Amino acid sequence: MASQHHLAKADENGENSRARGDGGHGGAATGTGAGSGAGAGPGAGAGAGTAAPDAARGGPGTPGNAPPGAGTPRSAPSPGGPGGPGGGPAAGGELKAGLKNRHLSMIAIGGVIGAGLFVGSSAGIAAAGPAILVSYALVGTMVVLVMRMLGEMAAARPASGSFSEYADQALGRWAGFSIGWLYWFFWVVVLAVEATAGAVILNGWMPAVPQWAWALAVMVVLTATNLVSVGSYGEFEFWFAGIKVVAIGGFIVVGLLAVFGLLPGSDNPGAGFAHLTDTGGFLPNGWGSILTGILMVVFSFMGSEIVTLAAGESQDPQRAVSKATNSVIWRIGFFYLGSVLVVLTLLPWNDPSITDEGSYVAALNSIGIPHAGEVMNVIVLTAVLSCLNSGLYTASRMAFSLGRRGDAPASFATTTASGVPRPAILGSVVFGFVAVFFNYLWPDTVFAFLLNSSGAVALFVWLVICCTQLRMRGVIERETPDKLVVRMWLFPYLTWATIGMIVFVLVYMLFDDVGREQVLLSLLVAAVVVAIAVLRELRGRRTAGHADGESHDLSGKT
Repeated sequence: MASQHHLAKADENGENSRARGDGGHGGAATGTGAGSGAGAGPGAGAGAGTAAPDAARGGPGTPGNAPPGAGTPRSAPSPGGPGGPGGGPAAGGELKAGLKNRHLSMIAIGGVIGAGLFVGSSAGIAAAGPAILVSYALVGTMVVLVMRMLGEMAAARPASGSFSEYADQALGRWAGFSIGWLYWFFWVVVLAVEATAGAVILNGWMPAVPQWAWALAVMVVLTATNLVSVGSYGEFEFWFAGIKVVAIGGFIVVGLLAVFGLLPGSDNPGAGFAHLTDTGGFLPNGWGSILTGILMVVFSFMGSEIVTLAAGESQDPQRAVSKATNSVIWRIGFFYLGSVLVVLTLLPWNDPSITDEGSYVAALNSIGIPHAGEVMNVIVLTAVLSCLNSGLYTASRMAFSLGRRGDAPASFATTTASGVPRPAILGSVVFGFVAVFFNYLWPDTVFAFLLNSSGAVALFVWLVICCTQLRMRGVIERETPDKLVVRMWLFPYLTWATIGMIVFVLVYMLFDDVGREQVLLSLLVAAVVVAIAVLRELRGRRTAGHADGESHDLSGKT
């Protein structure tokens, strides 16, 4: 689901054909930039949707068993109280196991099909030619490895904050606090991007209704579905993702038939695989274009990891995580590599229609599919609504988890009788509305800063997952070896290799004109959040030490 990060402009006709194509944006058309990431938020803690404190799970956060470098153990609330400096676990309600197996299956599949895939691939094709397939394959491999690591931890310890909670336990409180808030920030910005994108498409169909009204309408409707129950979110996402799956599956089947001249009535001559090499070769722009392509496509994969969060609100989270992790390889191979391969075999990579109309619209037009642009508009709108729906769910569950750990206002940890974290949902959507407001008033200043400062968060999240898994593997093997049902391949060598790949992408972005701004602004925001986390932890330790000193003095006097 992810997210094809971010800023794209609708063209003057309101069509979905123009991809922006700059570094991390990868650009969407019709105002969409954030690719959908089917996402789902973290589920509840161990068992049937509960989010038990670390001490109750016997995790590494319990006293006497904290790993080196970990933060203050949180077996009991500190003097600061929930949400205070001490950051003790907040009391609150529990999430419910309301997601069915069919919901999770479709969330897992739909999670890799974002709006960025449909309308953003044209920029990568223009930059790298057929070699963009290598870029997709390399990023896809990196995502598969990250998913495997996350799946290992999530299957062993389902938790409402997923990688944020694991980072809290393995790396320290500062890490869980920081990555949790950065991830929340990323998704609430995506809410604004997707609401605006959907509004542009709907306004093109019904121009009498202003864009701001459409943005408000889609936000209100999807907020209402999330407020009802987790099951209503799952049902909406099931159908949204279903439409995306059918659309991309149909595109691949019809496209391959046309490629080999087997589609009756096709306008495409059907050149087989000739177009992969007949226009300047497979690497028309040199080996460096592969790296450029990586920067353009990496953010379209954001969201593929979130099914492990949604699994926590299912009846059998361990099974759900195992299934999703094992299937991520074919999902990426089929939907990403398969669909882009079809585009590159139907048309020469430098055909002007790919950038003018968008890669998928151009491919459909070459076959002779009537009204291809409008068909793609419907599909992109579905992807946008899916991302908006999932983004709100994801942000609210991360806020809930932060509240449970005392790292957010205690009200975020409360739920309704149906297990819905209403304050966390409303708090997230309010920020989303504010971001939409910024997008309409100051799109090139304030909103551009929000987009760019969250641009590299996806890579930060993946990097934290890798570092956390290095520590958590030993903890799980010592404490609950029977729960290690999903194992990272060739541990720890592939984990270190993945860390190296992510760091390389981040460093390479510094040498890219657009990527440089995203990395630097994202690092700036991350540094501020980490500083707040460290100061809170130091303050909590001083408060706890002062309390311990007073207790010792009193016991000495008695």
